[in-house]
Amino acid sequence: MVNVPRLVVAAPSSGSGKTTVAAGLMAAFAERGLDVSPHKVGPDYIDPGYHALAVSRSARSARSTGSGGGGSRPGRNLDAYLCGPDRIAPLFLHGAAGCDLALVEGVMGLFDGAAGQGELASTAHVAKLLRAPVVLVVDASSQSRSVAALVHGFASWDPEVRVAGVILNKVGSDRHEVMLREALEGSGVPVFGVLRRTDAVRAPSRHLGLVPVAERHADAVDSVAALAAQVREGCDLDGLLALARSAPPLSGPIWDPVAEVRAEALGNVCGTGPVPAGRPVVAVAGGPAFTFSYAEHSELLTAAGAQVVPFDPLRDERLPDGTRGVVIGGGFPEVYAPELSANERLREEVARLAASGAPIAAECAGLLYLARSLDGQPMCGVLAAEARMSDRLTLGYREAVAVSDTALAVAGTRVRGHEFHRTTITPDAGSEPAWGIVHPERRIEGFAQGRVHASYLHVHWAAVPDAATRFVGGCVPYVSRAG
Repeated sequence: MVNVPRLVVAAPSSGSGKTTVAAGLMAAFAERGLDVSPHKVGPDYIDPGYHALAVSRSARSARSTGSGGGGSRPGRNLDAYLCGPDRIAPLFLHGAAGCDLALVEGVMGLFDGAAGQGELASTAHVAKLLRAPVVLVVDASSQSRSVAALVHGFASWDPEVRVAGVILNKVGSDRHEVMLREALEGSGVPVFGVLRRTDAVRAPSRHLGLVPVAERHADAVDSVAALAAQVREGCDLDGLLALARSAPPLSGPIWDPVAEVRAEALGNVCGTGPVPAGRPVVAVAGGPAFTFSYAEHSELLTAAGAQVVPFDPLRDERLPDGTRGVVIGGGFPEVYAPELSANERLREEVARLAASGAPIAAECAGLLYLARSLDGQPMCGVLAAEARMSDRLTLGYREAVAVSDTALAVAGTRVRGHEFHRTTITPDAGSEPAWGIVHPERRIEGFAQGRVHASYLHVHWAAVPDAATRFVGGCVPYVSRAG
């Protein structure tokens, strides 16, 4: 049994202020000297970036002294659709190991889950799997006494979900606060905080949500500082910490990337031969254009025998020395298409690496980067396809099956993934797809070309650790040649 003080920060609906409150709480508790472990329900990549910033020692140092330094816990996702309900508590315990407090930001409304699948992947579902008390963030801007009916409904809807407190957000005035508190006096749900309406803590947004931290780090530090101050002044931090400590112990197992890849190797499912001698360098794209990744992917690659080295396609003209494989996750290459295109030397090196037979795994933004062009700007040219921005948002969970053997999966492998983009890609005739989407609709998707696997589908490797063992097992010696 493991004792982890924990809270889930939820809301009746999107737009209530979950991210504002969650990041503010994380920063405020971290400023008290607590080791805070940040988590996010669902597949979202952007909010965890703000969470990691909120709990980082370097950000706290910068806020207080103007200097940097220190480490941080990464923001981690808890998605019961992508990873399966049985992995939620083990992944949580892995990420929260040794912490003083774990804070979990919910997704959408408290009871909103995967479409057509009941509570699956909802905040309520994850809260039950973690046996965690829930604090409900309520947008009180357009109500007074009705807040009691809303809170009562959410607190009583599912007896297995412990709605243990409320934070009133966007409160207009002292009089408004009095009315709200009076209405909630008989609800049995205590008020742990009241936050006033303010524009000081808003983060800029664009076509896929908030602008990621990596693109506005200095401004984001200031925003998080403002969040921490607002929460510190408006919330009962001692009461919330006591509530978190009331959560019961969780039983194991604890997710272990080394155990996961060893289990796959023992099962002989990799099918790519032994891992090369030494630790092959796997270059993982990062920087402002490629901010979408799950922390567990690098952990699994490392456990499978790789030396994971980050690189920034916006600034680095060469791949890391000795690169034998490349992972390019999601992000916003469409925002940086001219800069990515201008880095011709790196584009050519990525193309040579692909031609050499080394494995390349690309998701969404990585798919666009490997295309011939993006919005008319030349890209790597690894894939015979053209990519463009679109007015149409593609969003949702998917079930898929591998159409052929790729760097990540053997033919027939079934996965669950998530799509989130406003771009389209047009392949040349005869391109081999990576996936066959089987739910919610049937279609083919992505590219399987040699040892290149490129797709719009985001897959969480914790659910398919063979992806890491197969990828590292497919690494081959490669020596970069200057162009």
